[in-house]
Amino acid sequence: MERDGGFDFQDMKKIVSISLGSSSRDHSVVVNFNNQDWKISRIGCDGDLAKCRQMYLEMDNKVNAFGMGGIDRWLWVGDRRYQFNDAAKLVAGLKTLTADGSGLKHFIESKLVKKLLNEKKILKKTDKVLMVSGLDRWGMAKAFHKGGCDVLYGDLIFGLDLPIGIKHLDKLARVGKAILPIVTKLPFKWLYPTGEKQEENTGKAARWFKGRNVIAGDFHYIKRNIPNDLRGKTIVTNTTTEHDVKMLKDKGLKWLVTTTPRLEGRSFGTNVIEAFFFGVKESNKLTQTDYETLSKELDFSGNIERLNK
Repeated sequence: MERDGGFDFQDMKKIVSISLGSSSRDHSVVVNFNNQDWKISRIGCDGDLAKCRQMYLEMDNKVNAFGMGGIDRWLWVGDRRYQFNDAAKLVAGLKTLTADGSGLKHFIESKLVKKLLNEKKILKKTDKVLMVSGLDRWGMAKAFHKGGCDVLYGDLIFGLDLPIGIKHLDKLARVGKAILPIVTKLPFKWLYPTGEKQEENTGKAARWFKGRNVIAGDFHYIKRNIPNDLRGKTIVTNTTTEHDVKMLKDKGLKWLVTTTPRLEGRSFGTNVIEAFFFGVKESNKLTQTDYETLSKELDFSGNIERLNK
């Protein structure tokens, strides 16, 4: 039996998400697929890049796939990808399959939005959507746009602390192509809450939630700025713990939709689920069909939960 990062790994397939996020959000589950047990674990490094890198090196070739938690490696704008320098350095030279969740977001989250609009009727074309970050969820952003929703993209607000909302997908694309070659070279902690900051609620950008009945995108951006009154609102996100769900219910949230499934009370990040897919397929070259097929086979198609009337 091995012991790594505080988790006991038995003789089974192993998926490990090493996260820059808070260790208070750690979680571990065992799932069975095709009569094979898989241990899926999330280990937070509290914002410490050096510790994160060391854990990758210590576990390299000892697990089936890594998830990159608390950091994006790739951002998409249309067909173009941009890579964060900090993320590339974290996983440089690793032999283990490594997922950051960008492929799953790109291919699967757009289908979930379409389902919410066209089948579940939880979303409506008349909805006013605040998407806290569109550039890290291009598939979702595009789906809201195509669905005819009134979308305010908050990438400059929540990522760069600039009070400028973006009101059209084409403009978001132009902004992305202009700033991402520069932004991806900056320290990631300047752009995104890591470590203990993930547990803070500054409320600094709470005013942008007003008048928006759907809040979508990265949960840490949402949680850090969330207002006290969420009555009648829907949140489309992931990476929520049982504590997060209670907090959202207490604030009056009507619908909580997570784009990844809830496993033993925790909706893991897209990086974790994508790493699981990589481990199952033993490849990081997955097609849209692969993502869709595995999501169906594993019943990993997200979770819809009504919290209040």
